[in-house]
Amino acid sequence: QVQLVESGGGLVQAGGSLRLSCAASGTTFSMYNMAWFRQAPGKEREFVAVFSWAGVNTYYADSVKGRFTISRDNAKNTVHLQMNSLKPVDTAVYYCAADPRRPRAPMTIKDGYSYWGQGTQVTVSS
Repeated sequence: QVQLVESGGGLVQAGGSLRLSCAASGTTFSMYNMAWFRQAPGKEREFVAVFSWAGVNTYYADSVKGRFTISRDNAKNTVHLQMNSLKPVDTAVYYCAADPRRPRAPMTIKDGYSYWGQGTQVTVSS
């Protein structure tokens, strides 16, 4: 059973930075695609970024491209999301997700992930 635990959320002013972490256990971490999604109040959960299982491919939502960076440390079973130049519209609960499948293209839909963390709140004030 794969377990994912996020940390690092909090309150930050617009223009600031936060670094989220997701610790995985119960699996061979390196064999999983690892992604971040977010869900704002009253909205659907949306894709943010993914780091492929092979550890070479990353893909970002247009809304965060150039501001957010996803990274993974297979030795520590951890994936991070560095968020810079934060905006109030980035306010959401951020979720870590994992899946062992091998899609032909970066998986950007939530149904493409089998395992989810509990989420961590990120609030950006104006």
